Amino acid sequence: MFKRMLSAFGVGGPSVDTVLDSPHATPGQVVTGQVRIQGGSADAEIGQVVLSLVTRVEVERGDHEYSGVSEFLRVVVQQGVRVAAGQLVAIPFQLPIPWETPITAVGGGQLPGMTVGVRTELVIAGAPDKGDLDPVLVHPLPSQDAVLNAFGQLGFSFRSADVEAGRLHGVPQELGFYQEIEFFPPAQFAGAVQQVELTFVANPHELFVILEADRRGGMFSSGGDAFGHFHLSHQEAEVADWASSINGWLAQVAQRGGGMHGHGVHGHHGRGGMGMGTVVAAGAAGVVGGMVVGEMMDDAFEDFGDFGGE
Repeated sequence: MFKRMLSAFGVGGPSVDTVLDSPHATPGQVVTGQVRIQGGSADAEIGQVVLSLVTRVEVERGDHEYSGVSEFLRVVVQQGVRVAAGQLVAIPFQLPIPWETPITAVGGGQLPGMTVGVRTELVIAGAPDKGDLDPVLVHPLPSQDAVLNAFGQLGFSFRSADVEAGRLHGVPQELGFYQEIEFFPPAQFAGAVQQVELTFVANPHELFVILEADRRGGMFSSGGDAFGHFHLSHQEAEVADWASSINGWLAQVAQRGGGMHGHGVHGHHGRGGMGMGTVVAAGAAGVVGGMVVGEMMDDAFEDFGDFGGE
């Protein structure tokens, strides 16, 4: 996607271009493509060709929050690559997408605030030359999609999404971060609940769904957070009646302000109401005053690329 001269060799050195067969992926899948190295005016020796998956992660330290680029998968694609002057060397690769990779695309649109990219790095004479990022659109698994569609049906509206450094209590995680997708609650709960955060943690067999409601404090009640925790196989999650389970949990939070652990999500998942893609697109349009989500993400990725090269 981005052809880039390798600074280590100076003017006339080789350039590199990483091409993905498709930018679309889902967790647990493999992304394929080629790293194409075009020889310059002289022969060149490259020690290692390395690909990594990176995303932007928010880190909290005391009262301060800052964001950094986190590499969460690293693969040495090839060692000892000799590139003759003027020659094109194409190195095919397969990159597994971890099950806990953040979702960056919902309902055909980019999820605002979210970026995952493939970074190409060439190690030349022991020194890494970090390249540009090729964005990957990570779509939800069918089991995750069922939950997102329920949020749309219930009348939630998308607020924001980010990736937080840290671990969740009682949930097995491989990566040191988790994604939070924040929603404004449906109108009937807006008086009791400020926002609801949705987190998925997936593995090959099952899906953990963690909900966090930020309750409003009132004259006679204190605010604070309430949690919901659902844990199903992917097959169960695809057909579960998420709309009634989430609605029931939220009603309980609004009434009593208590958390609820929901393992019993039953029934068949209906398809009425607005799909989550529509909700996300509408929410994003509201946030950025009608700006096209795709354009917004291009800009975000440019900043992200600069950040990653530091």
